Amino acid sequence: MHVLVTGGAGFIGSAFVRLLLEETSHTVTTLDALTYAGSKTNLEEVLEYDDHEFVEGRIEDEAAVDPLVAEADAVVNFAAESHVDRSIDGAAPFVQTNVAGTQVLLDASRRHDVDRFVQISTDEVYGQTVKGEFSETDRLRPRNPYAATKASADLLALSYRTTYDLPVIVTRSSNNFGPRQHPEKLIPKFITRAARGEELPLYGDGTNVREWTYVTDNCRGITTVLEQGEAGDIYNIGSGVELQNIEVAQHIVDAVGASRDLITFVEDRPGHDQRYALDTTSIRELGWEPEWSFEAGLERTIEYYLS
Repeated sequence: MHVLVTGGAGFIGSAFVRLLLEETSHTVTTLDALTYAGSKTNLEEVLEYDDHEFVEGRIEDEAAVDPLVAEADAVVNFAAESHVDRSIDGAAPFVQTNVAGTQVLLDASRRHDVDRFVQISTDEVYGQTVKGEFSETDRLRPRNPYAATKASADLLALSYRTTYDLPVIVTRSSNNFGPRQHPEKLIPKFITRAARGEELPLYGDGTNVREWTYVTDNCRGITTVLEQGEAGDIYNIGSGVELQNIEVAQHIVDAVGASRDLITFVEDRPGHDQRYALDTTSIRELGWEPEWSFEAGLERTIEYYLS
């Protein structure tokens, strides 16, 4: 299978590209705009592979997208503006990339009759819950501009399945972590700050709960969906490991050998969701299970950033 991976030089996208090239027989074309969140160094191990081509470009650019989709059997769309704080400061780039860019990809995929279109989404589209787990049929209640644009892209993609019979699948994953993540994200930011003896600023009282999945487990889940998922379906991908943000900070300072006194509290951000949790029954029925514990994944991540 020839797979076009958009946003493939970013954190999760590059992990997915590396997995496809190193562990499957698929050929890959990577499309990435190389903004602040993407770097060719994330692909350095596979850039010269014979079955891999890298193309710099934006998914909003129809002229760049169309010939790449024409050559692909499947499209996996990771390309997105993804940082909640940035979306609060200004939503326009999120609408442009996450919604309009997805529309360009969908139209090209329809023109060229791709065999599969996998839209990569997030648990944040469901909004928050104080108990229980979100299933794929739950109502979407996004509470920040980033989540709203991802929910919009999900609905747009699924509408192409209904209207045009495009073989769309959506994955929604919990918080990912691991090597190569952008340092503005919580875990890499706290690792590097703790190693330097700098304060770790937690929003609010630090009790917000997130479900943490090691990036390789998420990428294996997406590969499973790409190869075995049912067109028109949605698949939640999560580890079941729920931690308060303050617990994550404590794990990090303890592992780095820093003082817990570095953990401080700052004014909460607007619309800060209290808790996410996912029901992953559907993807587990395809044979997927998470393999990495939070502790093992954090150890590998800390090794990466401290080196």
